[in-house]
Amino acid sequence: MSHATKPMIARAGNPLAGTIRVPGDKSISHRSLMFGALAVGETRIEGLLEGEDVLATAAAMKALGANVHHDGPGSWRVDGVGVGGLCEPELPLDFGNAGTGVRLAMGMVASHALTATFIGDASLSRRPMGRVLDPLRDMGAEVLARSGDRLPLTIRGPETALPISYRVPVPSAQVKSAVLLAGLNAPGITTVIEPIPTRDHTERMLMGFGAELVSEQTADGARILRLTGQPELKPQAITVPGDPSSAAFMIVAALVVPGSDVTVENVLLNPHRTGLLKTLEEMDADISIENVRETGGETIGDVCARHSRLKGITVPADRAPSMIDEYPVLAIAAAFAQGRTRMLGLHELTVKESDRLAAVADGLAANGVPYEKGEDWLEVTGAQSVKGGGTVTTHLDHRIAMSFLVLGLASDSPVSVDDGAPIATSFPAFTDLFAGLGGRIDVQTEDAA
Repeated sequence: MSHATKPMIARAGNPLAGTIRVPGDKSISHRSLMFGALAVGETRIEGLLEGEDVLATAAAMKALGANVHHDGPGSWRVDGVGVGGLCEPELPLDFGNAGTGVRLAMGMVASHALTATFIGDASLSRRPMGRVLDPLRDMGAEVLARSGDRLPLTIRGPETALPISYRVPVPSAQVKSAVLLAGLNAPGITTVIEPIPTRDHTERMLMGFGAELVSEQTADGARILRLTGQPELKPQAITVPGDPSSAAFMIVAALVVPGSDVTVENVLLNPHRTGLLKTLEEMDADISIENVRETGGETIGDVCARHSRLKGITVPADRAPSMIDEYPVLAIAAAFAQGRTRMLGLHELTVKESDRLAAVADGLAANGVPYEKGEDWLEVTGAQSVKGGGTVTTHLDHRIAMSFLVLGLASDSPVSVDDGAPIATSFPAFTDLFAGLGGRIDVQTEDAA
């Protein structure tokens, strides 16, 4: 799959000010469509993220037999087919750049007696799928894939899936969720053991849809999940909270652009997703959370961020699962913090849409920010003033593009990214929202300075 590149540039200018809402949380949006497809009856979804990744999941659910209706901006209906009722798709399921979408959908399909082929764009086709496919094979699925268990690949589900007990080898909500989704159509009890608990949207949504799921915390901090298979899921009315990973860009921008004062409303505050906020507070960020409330089993609130004199800290490895997608923009905050910010436990960054650890390091180097890095750590030496002026290679990664555009809003010289087109996969309104706050982010022309 190819696309037209969109070079972009960000320049420092006025302080950022205003109140905004970011798009719906991507993790919850994917799961809302999938559980709606597996329920019996009509699930209504408000606030769905309408980025390319989630739209790919919507198309896949339709191809698997669900009736998926778009009623207006953020408003969707899914008439589900029930657990065990998925249909064999006529064409390959194209997930574009959606790593979460494709991995969770593999779990859905793997326990159904059907055959489906999964494809994606160049970036997704480079990402390893083995950690998801291994437990699905244990449950009886057959997998035909090229070297390294990468896309394109085909899964053929068994007549009757086997419930398994699976210990997740590395912290991964995607692996856990894929096994639980497969376990829905397996008779008996499917058990997932997480040595380090990860984001729990799948568990919350399973219980909300009526599945029988028991969660147990062990003395050493591990979590054991036991799912009873073949339930009848009940349709739900879902309101998707604002995505904290998208809100992160506005929050960090407000902290590093002098004079800024920004409020991001309706942000998801699930405790497994607030690692960045905790880290920024430890860096002396001027952040407050207001209007905290509950919706659909999730906590949400309004995050207020103001320009701050940040300090460097050490971010422990055990925090990585709660903020793995936010490390690129945290590196931007670290570039403006006094002293050194050391981030540990970053191996998972190397298998994202790009090798984000390498991409962040290269972007920092291009813009005059001192750093050191190892296989799973990054240390950034910050200062009040950042040179900027560089062009960053994004490697088709939306978070690399957005993070370094944030850098450009506060650096001495403008910062360019070679391709901002992938931003549409998760945050189509990114530039418009920043424009409303006073930020200067533009598509770059040949004569742009």
